[in-house]
Amino acid sequence: MKIEQIYTGCLAQGAYYITSAGEAAIIDPLRETQPYINRLKEDGVELKYIFETHFHADFVSGHLDLSHKTGAPIVYGPTANPAFNAVIAEDEQIFELGDIKIKVLHTPGHTLESSCYLLMDESGNEKALFSGDTLFLGDVGRPDLAQKGANMTQEELAGLLYDSLYHKILPLDDDITVYPAHGAGSACGKNMQKETVDTLGNQKRTNYALNQKDRQSFIKEVTDGLLPPPAYFGMNVMMNKKGYSSFDEVLLKGLHALAPEQFEEIAEASGALILDVRSNREFAGGFIPQSINIGLDGDFAPWVGALIADVNQPILLVTEKGAEEETVTRLSRVGFDHILGFLDGGFESWKTSGKETDFVNRISAEQFETEIKEKEAKIIDIRKESEYHAEHIHKAYSKPLAYINEWIHEIEPAEHFYMHCGSGYRSTMAASILQARGYRNFSEIEGGFKAIASTNVPTSDFVCQTKILNKLN
Repeated sequence: MKIEQIYTGCLAQGAYYITSAGEAAIIDPLRETQPYINRLKEDGVELKYIFETHFHADFVSGHLDLSHKTGAPIVYGPTANPAFNAVIAEDEQIFELGDIKIKVLHTPGHTLESSCYLLMDESGNEKALFSGDTLFLGDVGRPDLAQKGANMTQEELAGLLYDSLYHKILPLDDDITVYPAHGAGSACGKNMQKETVDTLGNQKRTNYALNQKDRQSFIKEVTDGLLPPPAYFGMNVMMNKKGYSSFDEVLLKGLHALAPEQFEEIAEASGALILDVRSNREFAGGFIPQSINIGLDGDFAPWVGALIADVNQPILLVTEKGAEEETVTRLSRVGFDHILGFLDGGFESWKTSGKETDFVNRISAEQFETEIKEKEAKIIDIRKESEYHAEHIHKAYSKPLAYINEWIHEIEPAEHFYMHCGSGYRSTMAASILQARGYRNFSEIEGGFKAIASTNVPTSDFVCQTKILNKLN
């Protein structure tokens, strides 16, 4: 028996590859399936099952393409009702895989069909729990995502989650290994640990949600401090439940090279969003007017989902040479399949063709320090609230990037302001959005708060972010 966690950092997502005696199972696969198929061939094993823990909201699973290419059935827990052929398991149903067994544990709460998979080794010992979004390390799945479909309140769903955890998970042995679907950075929870594997016993001791005195206390703690889910979540659920275009088709369409003239014509005719995925430094120095920057070198896919939101939005790409396939792949992971092509030769080809360009008014932290000594300054900090409360510039306003569509209307166009994030990654995104909507009277600070902290700009005393998060939650 072999268990391998295949972790994708930019999504904070864990897929699982399990083999025993010539047979394999994959749990919660990513959208692109070829790496799994290559691995099956290399190992000389047959894919017997594709297990899905639930209808995912934060990424599009590869279950349909993988099943189509291998013939392996897709397995869901009880109450799932997908629009395609799948095995809808009963609670505690056992599936044999080589010399081992996998038991379905129906654990509603995060969603109604949410299920965990309990692995039993060759001797029948319970060894591993693939906990999906029911149990994370340090947290549990948020109970507010399935309210509409379930016709239940988040408190009612949290009550179901309590029953699932306290009646089905906590009675299991302490030495069972927990393999969750997500880790720190995922929007599916609020207090996840940075580790991606742990023992159930340690989670019983350290996970706040597993140490509540009663059901009401649990409901209060897991629903307190939940931030609104990203707008693309519901669309991803529908794609996972109802189906989607083959990844191969999405990739073929997205890898259509366009000369500057073609690129411009398609942008004007289609209303496509021009997405520039170069680094913030490259983008700030020059870009196509009206384009939006979300750098491929950061938390790309989640920010695309949060800021663009509509997975049906047509997109044209500007990338570094050779990054086209990676970009299309990472967009498809969160359901953005309508890629019309990419700018052949990148931004340089646009510039050399003599077409109009734009730039961000970016200044150094040292220049920022000099300028604010000489005048009254308005400063906008677009980091997360927890980052702001941990340490910030005196008199700076907290305006998180995730809420830019709300606070952008509060800006007075005639009033100059300074803007920063933690390193420059997020502030360049904000700058691109602001300029696309006609706001230009600002200075974006290169290097963000990290660079500012090395100057003499006055800041608040540092407070550990863990304490801040606990307080906010």
